[in-house]
Amino acid sequence: MMNEDQVKEIIQRWRNTQEDDLKPEDYQQFKTLGCASLSEGESQQLLKFIQDEKNQVIVKSMGCVILAPLLNEVVKKAKGLDQYQAAITHLTRTCRPNELLDCMLEIIEGIDPGAISETILALLPHLQSVLLRLDEGKAACVGSTLSALQKQLSRLPVPYTEQQEEADEYGLCRCSAALTVFTEPFVEEVKRTDGNCAATAEDEELKIELLKFCMRSLREPLLEAELKHDRRSPLWLFAVEIMVTLSAIKEPLPELLFFSSLRKNILMDNNQFKEARACLAYLLFVQLITIDNFPAVFSHVFILQCNMEYISQLLSSKKESHLLKGLALFTKSLERVQDNSLPVSLLDLKSFYSVTQNLRRVLTDCPIQHLRESGLQVFQVFINKLDAEAKHKFFRCMLKTSNHAGIESYIIKNIRNQFELSMKWGNANEWFLGTEFISLMTLVLCLPQGAQTDLLSSMDKVMESLNLLRYVLIRDEELRTNEDVWEELCRIKEEYLKMLRVCISISRAYYSSELKALREDQKLKAKEARDAARPTKLVKSITVRKEKVSNMSPEVQHQVLQSALVTFDLMESLIVRIEEITEEKQNKLN
Repeated sequence: MMNEDQVKEIIQRWRNTQEDDLKPEDYQQFKTLGCASLSEGESQQLLKFIQDEKNQVIVKSMGCVILAPLLNEVVKKAKGLDQYQAAITHLTRTCRPNELLDCMLEIIEGIDPGAISETILALLPHLQSVLLRLDEGKAACVGSTLSALQKQLSRLPVPYTEQQEEADEYGLCRCSAALTVFTEPFVEEVKRTDGNCAATAEDEELKIELLKFCMRSLREPLLEAELKHDRRSPLWLFAVEIMVTLSAIKEPLPELLFFSSLRKNILMDNNQFKEARACLAYLLFVQLITIDNFPAVFSHVFILQCNMEYISQLLSSKKESHLLKGLALFTKSLERVQDNSLPVSLLDLKSFYSVTQNLRRVLTDCPIQHLRESGLQVFQVFINKLDAEAKHKFFRCMLKTSNHAGIESYIIKNIRNQFELSMKWGNANEWFLGTEFISLMTLVLCLPQGAQTDLLSSMDKVMESLNLLRYVLIRDEELRTNEDVWEELCRIKEEYLKMLRVCISISRAYYSSELKALREDQKLKAKEARDAARPTKLVKSITVRKEKVSNMSPEVQHQVLQSALVTFDLMESLIVRIEEITEEKQNKLN
């Protein structure tokens, strides 16, 4: 531990030493003395030394080394906070900006995970001052600084609910707001030079770095956040600032969204860039932020077609925030498209196929009910926008690929609606009334596993298929005018009903035996003996809505089995009614 006289001697030696003659030991000693002052709480003395006119050469040469210790005291909100802030401010004005920037980037790189937001908030104003002092290479330095800051901020959890944003426990909202203030002078520089014939390559590079910052912000945190225009949350305001910045630096939104493949510079990883543009499309077309700056020359179908890439990207995710944005963007993109107008050629596009398959997964696999409900609504809107041929092709595709009785039954309901519409005057078309209708009915009246079909799992589709068949037979006038079509329909009907009767018979016997066994087990109250005696019991193979019946309580098992038998009775009654209608129609003709 040095005494006061020794410290004065060292300082005097530094004053008399040329900068080039300073040794690494001098830098270390300067840092040691500075840290000692901080640990002893002598903030006033340290500030006095830093501001002393006689010491400015020393401070300019070696002041950077005590920047990190000073910042740590600010983050800890230690006693003497004002003096620490004043000391840092003096260093940022006195030391060489390039050295200061290197030092600050090291601080950012080594941030304590528990103090990310506090460190960034304390550092940002001084970092801005340093960058504004740079004469050469400013754009690259701004870019590396923003990248380093966002890399650290990406480690913070994104608040999702309103309560989480208000609490801002990890400081992400405050940091996002501070980042917009931090970038303001650089955005102003770009605005001043934009369109100016005197603009340099450096100016263009600064614009690109700000664009990268905006795209990274769109991907994270904005893609993860819940953004609603009726709730002016901190992250909503950050989203607005990002969109305003894009407009301010004159970045054409159509080029970013629709023609990004023409860009020569690569902003980020391709998948990340797509996610960022998906969020951009959501903010523009759903939340309508800066929509007034978007040219009105693009048709609604073209916008839909371009947005399908982003909708597919969002719907392929399992994150609620992504799925919400994807469903909302799909809905908004369809809204202005005229009903019955989308041509069949669009269904051949990869993006359209991907969206419908991803939407199917949301409807069948997503555990969040409100997302499934929203998904079903947009599913119907999409169907409504297709023309007759496109509807026909889409229905065939879904019946072949969905492998889900609920989806298939919903498609069959739509087939019935289209058949009914085609029966009305002026709406007749071959896709739902002529030869092509038979190709649909072949898929509708089909039991893929034949007599082994699990009727309980396929109940929705089978019941809807029978209802459609009954309706078609009642409204058979138009179909009978084409003898070939009618004969083929009758053939398909007979084969289907014959196979379905066999299937019902087998299923009824199977479920009846299971119900009988279950009742006997309940009477005997010998579950352990039953498990040992019937280790391969059939109930284990029964699955209802993805839950094995054997995992249910005996009471629920009884209810499921009883319900299955009632369902088989309903199916059989529909078959009987269909046969009665067929006979009545035949008698009338005879």
